[in-house]
Amino acid sequence: MAFDGCALPGSDLVSAEWLQPLERVLLLADALRQLHATDIAACPFDHRLENRIGTAKVRLLAGRVDEDDFDETRLGRAAKDLFRELVETRPLTEDLVVTHGDACLPNFMADGPKFSGYIDCGRLGIADRHQDIALACGSIEHNFGKELVAEFLKAYGDFERQAEKMAYYQLLDEFF
Repeated sequence: MAFDGCALPGSDLVSAEWLQPLERVLLLADALRQLHATDIAACPFDHRLENRIGTAKVRLLAGRVDEDDFDETRLGRAAKDLFRELVETRPLTEDLVVTHGDACLPNFMADGPKFSGYIDCGRLGIADRHQDIALACGSIEHNFGKELVAEFLKAYGDFERQAEKMAYYQLLDEFF
């Protein structure tokens, strides 16, 4: 793709086939680590759980939750039941950083061997880093297999992964 001044150069990390899957996973880890290092005081968008759960409820009540698009493990369940689970299992703490909000491989770009930018940033905001890590891990597993998830987490670095939060943020994503 040629750079025309309006678009990011390169291709998304799913389509960047000139790079090996491990190289793409490492680019994703580095891009997230850089984004998460941004001072949250510089971010005007607040996506802490109190706000995200409220938005999820509004989407549910408006009929804007696509039950046919749920992850495989939740297909066949009703959105109202998932919302009840979302409220009941809410984590008590949040490790706040600036998050992408939809940190899946197609939303990160590479130009040649280098990361070139973030796309689809409509959910960017202050949230728990598990928001991004959970979706990134799911995207890596879906596109490249489970074995590269460990490589991603290792490359991301100093991070205490909490299984309950990983599951929670994947559940929260069903509403968006």
